[in-house]
Amino acid sequence: MQRRDFIRQAGAGALAGALGPSLAQAQAERTAFIISGFPAGGMGDQVARPLAEKLRGRYAPGVVVDARVGAGGRIAVDYVRRAVPDGMTILQIPSSPMTLYPNTYRKLSYDPLADFVPVCSTVNYAFVLTAGPGVPAEVRTLADYLKWVQANPQAATYGVPAAGSALHFVGMLLERHGGRKLTAVPYKGGAPLLNDVLGGQVPVSISVLGEVMPYIRSGRLRGLAVSSAQRSPFLPDVPTFVEQGLADVVVQEWLGWFLPARAPRERVQQLNALVGEGLRDPALVDSLARNGLQPFHQSPEEFAQLVRGDLARWAPIVKSSGFTAED
Repeated sequence: MQRRDFIRQAGAGALAGALGPSLAQAQAERTAFIISGFPAGGMGDQVARPLAEKLRGRYAPGVVVDARVGAGGRIAVDYVRRAVPDGMTILQIPSSPMTLYPNTYRKLSYDPLADFVPVCSTVNYAFVLTAGPGVPAEVRTLADYLKWVQANPQAATYGVPAAGSALHFVGMLLERHGGRKLTAVPYKGGAPLLNDVLGGQVPVSISVLGEVMPYIRSGRLRGLAVSSAQRSPFLPDVPTFVEQGLADVVVQEWLGWFLPARAPRERVQQLNALVGEGLRDPALVDSLARNGLQPFHQSPEEFAQLVRGDLARWAPIVKSSGFTAED
């Protein structure tokens, strides 16, 4: 039987029959799918695959991580939006598609509040303003950098992995509150950006901390500021933007799990509890730390409040920037 037909039949049975025993029996025979919006092998896999192992045999007999890549995560979001709301199709997505995109895109195929049930956050991670060999070695702080770009306006560019990403908006906030004209250079992903920062083709980048952390620790790159409210435990020698006088430059992204709207409440609670248990595993905590990720588990209610708060926070920032995302 094709997976699509199987899902359709299971969904019809759940809606038409008695929800209790019928739903439990259908789920006992099925595989749960964790739908990730980004390629295999990346940050999402570092979270989803270990947690899938923790869920297998407890949440469902089988748990599979399925990458639905494209459109900055929107393809995965829309796929889960249309799935049968029985708890067997789980969305894993960074915060931007759920809290930033609704403010940057004129039209989206989904409503993050109406079309999904927040299950839990799993990890959070900071961004870091990173200088490479294209910047003089004496530039060691944010103040040094802003002074340098004032004297060298032709070099006042920064690379970001994608236009309209949260990292891009960190750059916009830096420009606004740092009082210097800066120009973003968008890339198609973090890997090509990292190559150009290391090679000096772009002077600085705003990158996910885990991607540049090994190079900052080895001295090949310099961390000038981290975007979290407090210093990262993974780069404790790098001060925050806040410490360096830019109190409004605080952005920390999270990775979260959602189910389609109308998913059974008991499945939301069960999934939340099992994920929380998995995130307390010392081996997983150590693995996440090697990639600059911190466990960040909330209840469904706390996570829903976080989503609403981040949606509201981004709205005036995006509006004042004048930025509009293009498909």
